[in-house]
Amino acid sequence: MSLSQILTPSVQSAIQALFDVTVDKIEFQTTRKEFEGDITMVIFPLLKVIKSNPVELGNKIGNYLVENVSEVARFNVVSGFLNIVIADSYYLNFFNEIRENNKFGYVTPNPEDKAIMVEYSSPNTNKPLHLGHVRNNLLGYSVAEIIKASGKKVYKTQIINDRGIHICKSMLAWQKFGNGETPVSSNLKGDKLVGKYYVEFDKAYKAEINQLMETGKTEEEAKKQAPIIIEAQEMLKKWEAGDDEVISLWKMMNQWVYEGFATTYTNLGVNFDKYYYESNTYLLGKDVVQVGLDKGVFEKDPDGSVWIDLTDEGLDRKIVLRSDGTAVYMTQDIGTAIQRVKDMPDVGGMVYTVGNEQDYHFKVLFLILKKLGFDWASSLYHLSYGMVDLPSGKMKSREGTVVDADDLMQDMTNTAKQISEDLGKLESYSAEEKAKLYKIIGLGALKYYILKVDPKKRILFNPEESVDFAGNTGPFIQYTYARIQSIIRKADFDFSTKAEIVEMHEKEKELVKQIELFPEVIQNAAQNHSPALIANYTYDLVKEYNSFYQSVHILGELDLTKKIFRVQLSQKVGEVIKSAFTLLGIEVPERM
Repeated sequence: MSLSQILTPSVQSAIQALFDVTVDKIEFQTTRKEFEGDITMVIFPLLKVIKSNPVELGNKIGNYLVENVSEVARFNVVSGFLNIVIADSYYLNFFNEIRENNKFGYVTPNPEDKAIMVEYSSPNTNKPLHLGHVRNNLLGYSVAEIIKASGKKVYKTQIINDRGIHICKSMLAWQKFGNGETPVSSNLKGDKLVGKYYVEFDKAYKAEINQLMETGKTEEEAKKQAPIIIEAQEMLKKWEAGDDEVISLWKMMNQWVYEGFATTYTNLGVNFDKYYYESNTYLLGKDVVQVGLDKGVFEKDPDGSVWIDLTDEGLDRKIVLRSDGTAVYMTQDIGTAIQRVKDMPDVGGMVYTVGNEQDYHFKVLFLILKKLGFDWASSLYHLSYGMVDLPSGKMKSREGTVVDADDLMQDMTNTAKQISEDLGKLESYSAEEKAKLYKIIGLGALKYYILKVDPKKRILFNPEESVDFAGNTGPFIQYTYARIQSIIRKADFDFSTKAEIVEMHEKEKELVKQIELFPEVIQNAAQNHSPALIANYTYDLVKEYNSFYQSVHILGELDLTKKIFRVQLSQKVGEVIKSAFTLLGIEVPERM
């Protein structure tokens, strides 16, 4: 129970006893740094029901609380704010209650509750994962873990875009230029090999366009008449008709890609519970169109195409079925959402991790599902996020200048290695231990730098800045965790018993107050789908711990009771750092 929850009934009793007035809501906020206090009650709203000046009112309530509430030690009133100082005993009792709970802050899911399905990654199978996918995967995975920690059952999923003209481009280019090359023969990851031929297709296509333009064609005509694009379109038709040779090539090349993706996901530290494939879902939703027509949700135009009119919702008309009877992406997404609930009947909501260029699409999708009458449609959320840029500029994929996810992770590990070697603190480590540590630091830097930013904001990712061992970075927090583990290893005395200290040092109290916030931060992060709240809370906790570390003796403390308490407090901070970083998908090293 939070401090505001404990104090609310006591303040309500004070107002009832002093003024014979019943108040439903009491407003609390954090006490400003320049005033003494642990929590502040806002007096102004009470002036609507109690005739008094704010200072007099604050003093009367404060005196009542000191006399009647054991948790309240003293108070001060500044204009319309009652600053309340909480007794050390409250914080000590709280700490001793949670000290041995290594899952502090996490809520166990209720098996009876509905589950949340979180979709992320959802790549195309014509190229490797890139920097944009990295942000998508880190956000989706972290939000799934945070929702789970908040007390919900969670399924992680993705829909793999494994069909369409873009896949046929890679397949055709491999047929033309590949000479039977495979991941084994080329020593290339499968997704990289297929991506290579996507780039080869684009080069050949551009060359043909230029040749046609030299013969007098316009650029638009040349783009349509280039032989290689016509061949790719023919291949797509054959795929849709189930041509054995095309299907066999498609399966082989997609399998290469899946094996490559699996390696990237493992290295990135993300996972999935269920996979959906566009080749299985692209026809879903067409049957729902008839249901929508019968319900009057959709309308058919004279040419046979089917639409939904959302102008009364401030949107426009949206097509859901073409006049030739073929589906559009919207139809497919409607069908896939319905299929997911059929597959997993305990799903009561979904989170779609997709870039902000699709904001409009998801507004429309969610509205359609609501209008079709699905009760779970009110629990759909688009986790929209901004683009990631590097200092050198934006990413492009057709020309092969994309920032590859595997290369990025390796670069981060190399950067961590360079900086660690410059600091020169790893002399006692074996080569294997060093390699593992560089990866933990490098990936921790990458993940933290991306996740500490509000998802909706665009990011300029600076690799060197992210691996800084000072400031709001992953390595700074990892270093503090490692420092705490060092203290615990050096503690050559029994610190498992309850420390019966009477009075807390100001820095100890501030640290316990910061720890106390963790459960609420998890709930807020889950409600807001924002790993940034977890990341920045952890940074604040670490800053508070480093201030404590600089201000008091820990292992050098002469009073054994205080020494035991400070080691216990350090240990708990370490546990909370580890728990918070687990929610972000970041590892913490035992030593650095």
